[in-house]
Amino acid sequence: MTYPGGNRRIDRVLSSDFIDRLGEHDLDELRAMRSEAEQEETDLSYLRRLLQGRMDILQAEVDRRSGKDVGSLIDRLPGILADEMNPGSPHGSGRHAVAEPSRADMHRRHVEALVADVDLSNPGAHDDESLHRVLDVLAREEHEVSTNRRAVQDVMDKLTAEITRRYREGDA
Repeated sequence: MTYPGGNRRIDRVLSSDFIDRLGEHDLDELRAMRSEAEQEETDLSYLRRLLQGRMDILQAEVDRRSGKDVGSLIDRLPGILADEMNPGSPHGSGRHAVAEPSRADMHRRHVEALVADVDLSNPGAHDDESLHRVLDVLAREEHEVSTNRRAVQDVMDKLTAEITRRYREGDA
């Protein structure tokens, strides 16, 4: 969730005035703005993958219980974490990431709080209802993060387009 006028990086990057009047910024300012947006996209990508990993683990337990998949969750964990559960699913944005997540610990704590009542080290110890409830919470969170990530990518694209335009037209 973003907060208009908020002080967080995502609030700044997604504020309506962040990319207003791009032509009024000098090239160094545009690069700094793009760098800030890239860092936010990196953090959102990291958070999204954390959420997806937990969802994959819990979904594997649900599938095991339903008889859809056989074998222990522990035996299947390397494949789950290697993203083999959804081989046709898209992987990443196709962008070359140059930044490392700046808030990795905070993101891990956030995801852990979302699943606080389901111990991911032993999902088999929980009933079906709690597993489905946590899967729903994680899915909603992942959807919001993905929506914000796409919006940040749009900002990055606009900044990149302006920088490119300046070089192409000799205004750099």
